[in-house]
Amino acid sequence: MSLIRPITRADIKGPAIYAGMRDDFRRHVIALKRPRRLVVGDRVSLVFENRHTLTLQIEEMLRAEGITGDAQIRDEIEVYNQMMPTADSLSATLFVELPPDADARAELGRLVGLDEHVSLRIGDHAVRAAFEPGRSTADRISAVQYVRFPLSAAARAALRAPGTPFEVVIDHPAYRHQLRADEATRASLAADYEGVA
Repeated sequence: MSLIRPITRADIKGPAIYAGMRDDFRRHVIALKRPRRLVVGDRVSLVFENRHTLTLQIEEMLRAEGITGDAQIRDEIEVYNQMMPTADSLSATLFVELPPDADARAELGRLVGLDEHVSLRIGDHAVRAAFEPGRSTADRISAVQYVRFPLSAAARAALRAPGTPFEVVIDHPAYRHQLRADEATRASLAADYEGVA
């Protein structure tokens, strides 16, 4: 089953049922996220999303907010489905992680323009990140960003090929780092596309 299919109302248990399965489901998704979380330098991490990671986020949001009404649940599903990878894109949540004693305003100000400086290298394919609009201004960025990496057919084929190098590159003037992920990351992301032509 493809892990890029949109989440439906039938997939979401809601707080009452979810409470009984929460510990097991959280453990499962936390283990799934390990190879999908990439720490790039000392400030930025990316978590590549799929149906499991986003379902967990919805269930946790409903639990935290006490949301039980169908209309509100459907609204949450709609919001999170916008972060679902598609047949021709990967998606990730990008976190700017600051030390507790950092001046958040100053640190986030230094990273203005980050949305023009993040890309993936999948084998020979360079893929520039497309950031969700509205999460940065001329003098500040949000510490949480939603990004999408559009994939050509050739880049998708490379992602699916065992052993293809997979790197995250950040070339911002104030933050230059790159990370080559291990094969477990590539394999986890490729597995999301099983059954997708």
